[in-house]
Amino acid sequence: MARIIGVANQKGGVGKTTTAINLAASFAVLEYKTLLIDADPQANSTTGVGFDLQNVTQSLYDCMVNNATARDVILKTDIPYLDLIPSHIDLVGAEIEMINYPNRESVLKGLVDEVRNDYDFIIMDCSPSLGLITVNALTASDSVIVPVQCEFFALEGLGKLLNTIKIVQSRLNTSLVIEGILMTMYDGRLRLCNQVVSEVRRHFEDLVFATIIHRNARLSEAPSVGKPVILYDANSKGSANYLNLAKEILQKNNMTKIPQEERTMEL
Repeated sequence: MARIIGVANQKGGVGKTTTAINLAASFAVLEYKTLLIDADPQANSTTGVGFDLQNVTQSLYDCMVNNATARDVILKTDIPYLDLIPSHIDLVGAEIEMINYPNRESVLKGLVDEVRNDYDFIIMDCSPSLGLITVNALTASDSVIVPVQCEFFALEGLGKLLNTIKIVQSRLNTSLVIEGILMTMYDGRLRLCNQVVSEVRRHFEDLVFATIIHRNARLSEAPSVGKPVILYDANSKGSANYLNLAKEILQKNNMTKIPQEERTMEL
């Protein structure tokens, strides 16, 4: 059964989509069956793994509004072990169309539960807002990763997101936990970056991942060619950062696979 992880922060430009794409790709490269769900109407995760939006005939919108099943819309990516439920600009209207739905906060959970047993991980890229689609994603998730940019206003808005998570925990999804706060766009040459990391660690202690995502040109370039950074440049700093994050999450959840040769020795 898949571990479902939402990637959320209502503040834009913090590396949320970059994290969703590259964490999902890293799990896939480590041979964990992974489904990436693009729950952001901007559809950057969809284009970031190589799909042209003009060729996407069905999307998450069709699942949430038009009764399509998750399996109807899943696309295979170029990476073995990585599938995608694409997004579309139509998703902007879904919040209004769903307003009178009974259990409108749980629509996405119902969809995800259909395919949960087919994957090891399901990663959801949430939109940069705290609207109904994001609440749906949090209701469907086991845990949430919060990317935080290493800059002066890093903690701005974080309180609102954590408050929303608490509301979801109390009313809609009592088992939701914070997987971790992820520091992104780190530049070790800047004193401010180091101060921000220290401040966030002081505030949130063990909730902050040990892995930090560095500023990296290859990481920024990869979406323009529709590839996760691990396909674009496997030797880059960005690729190593996200592989380390995937391994940290696996260890934290006791999900690390035993290498084949070790299994043979045990037998």
